[in-house]
Amino acid sequence: MVSIEEALDRVRLHVRNANLVKHMIAVSSIMRGLAERLGEEPELWGAVGMLHDIDYEEVGEDWERHGLLSAEMVSDILPEEALHAIKAHNQMTGVKAERRMDVALIAADALSGLVVATALMMPGKRLEEVKVSSLRRKFKDGSFARGVSRDNIMRCEELGIKLDEFFEIGLGSMRKVAADIGL
Repeated sequence: MVSIEEALDRVRLHVRNANLVKHMIAVSSIMRGLAERLGEEPELWGAVGMLHDIDYEEVGEDWERHGLLSAEMVSDILPEEALHAIKAHNQMTGVKAERRMDVALIAADALSGLVVATALMMPGKRLEEVKVSSLRRKFKDGSFARGVSRDNIMRCEELGIKLDEFFEIGLGSMRKVAADIGL
């Protein structure tokens, strides 16, 4: 079983963009929070979040390969269920999100973008300034963070988690890594 630290080391071998690395750290933290809430394996779910975009710089504009290449790049350190989640997080691969881990990764990936965008709107640009009510307001404003899929965030309900609780899990999880992601 790969640790979060080992997963991050692998990411740093393949990803030069610091903001992309921060994104993967954020998604990893949310995935760990979701795993704890759902009684799953936090280390495994965190590793999936950490490694899901490891191919991002290598696939370029070939979005149908994004996720498939990531899974291939980490097939030596993750079990099949984790590789499936990584493939399924990008709808363009044609791999269906069928398991809780799959759905969690899709939702966590989107939520991380909303949380970061909201934090950057705060006076001090810090996660500690963000409240669940801020996330709810920004979520409802379709013109805010347009690239963030509200539908993907709402997939939290497929996990039996209401939106406000998902915001709490995501925000609380990301605060644990605030120093690592510069927020």
